[in-house]
Amino acid sequence: MLATIDPVAIRLGPLSIHWYGLIIAAAIVLAYHLILPEGKRQGFQEEFLTDGIFWMILWGFVGARLYYVIFQWDYYQEHPEQILQVWNGGLAVYGGILAGAITLLVLARKNRWSLPLLLDVTAPGVLIAQAIGRWGNFMNQEAHGGVVSRTFLEELHLPNFLIDQMQIKGNYYHPTFLYESLWNILGFVLLLVLRRQPRLLRQGEIAAGYFIWYGLGRFVIEGMRTDSLYLGSLRVSQWLSVVLVLGSLVFVVRRRRQQPAVPFYREADEHKRVIKEI
Repeated sequence: MLATIDPVAIRLGPLSIHWYGLIIAAAIVLAYHLILPEGKRQGFQEEFLTDGIFWMILWGFVGARLYYVIFQWDYYQEHPEQILQVWNGGLAVYGGILAGAITLLVLARKNRWSLPLLLDVTAPGVLIAQAIGRWGNFMNQEAHGGVVSRTFLEELHLPNFLIDQMQIKGNYYHPTFLYESLWNILGFVLLLVLRRQPRLLRQGEIAAGYFIWYGLGRFVIEGMRTDSLYLGSLRVSQWLSVVLVLGSLVFVVRRRRQQPAVPFYREADEHKRVIKEI
């Protein structure tokens, strides 16, 4: 049986570099290299994309941490010194998504770029970054589901290192981080395939597809987790998932009916500096 993985990757005297931070950094680098060429192909300036990605990441981190701290305030008000210790985990994906989307909205309106097209360009990169980032939860042994048996995990044909890492204080747990990571990878591939199809998706619908796909998966997987905050009969993240899925569906249907002239993603004209109303 393998030992559990040390969450600290490198120790340099008093300095500790955690796997969580390294994995998040790798996810960001990959997302950047996916978003940049696609954005340039769609007519966005490289400087604008680089600045936009930087601010989206920065405020996304702030939003993700703020969301987590707010909903875990009973703990953090007793341990305020840990509020900034993000290397121990505690970044709420939905907080990052909301903050990142608001950042892109501000930048798009300020620079008079098409917000739906900008969201389309960034959505697949964000989704694959989320898939990679979930492995930071694996290293920290967090964001897991309820108790299961080792036999259950073995029947999923998981490698031993993963099974052993899901043993926490004598119990084995659902690897919900893995479920979400695989779901996001599948969604990433699907979005890439769909956006390559001519005259299929209109501007804004790749982003809507992202919200629908992620929301559906998160709703189901969140129901397995043991660290969620409830709001009535559902978890907070499940309510947000419902809002995102329904809101995105309404957006696509109403926009197709009321604005049939919206360009297709693969046939966007060169006049990108016109704000498209959502």
